[in-house]
Amino acid sequence: MNCHTIPIRVRYVECDPMGVVHHATYPIWFEMARTESLRLSGVSYAELEAAGTLIVVVKLEVKYRRPAKYDDELTVTATCTRAAGVRIEHDYEIRRGDELLVTGSTVLACVDRTGKVVGVPEMLQHDPAD
Repeated sequence: MNCHTIPIRVRYVECDPMGVVHHATYPIWFEMARTESLRLSGVSYAELEAAGTLIVVVKLEVKYRRPAKYDDELTVTATCTRAAGVRIEHDYEIRRGDELLVTGSTVLACVDRTGKVVGVPEMLQHDPAD
């Protein structure tokens, strides 16, 4: 799981009355790109959960640079920068063409069904320090 980009067309429901994307929408788009990246790596969240590993967001950062607006065509890129120990880290970019609108990052933790922290499944491990 390294890097994956998905297309998004901004829907009316994602905007405020001025046609500007609501700030809470961007993390949803981050998750959509992250989920597709995971799926392309050969495993889905559903499969991880069925095997007893849940992935929870423990840190989310978003930097809003320029607003996206209703009906814009965007790309959302999720890049897995590290998946080792109990953490999975991603960076994100949202663009309208070449224009960078939003950047962000997440730190995810792997837990079992009781909430106890567990290691990142071997198939997902990636550590650039190695």
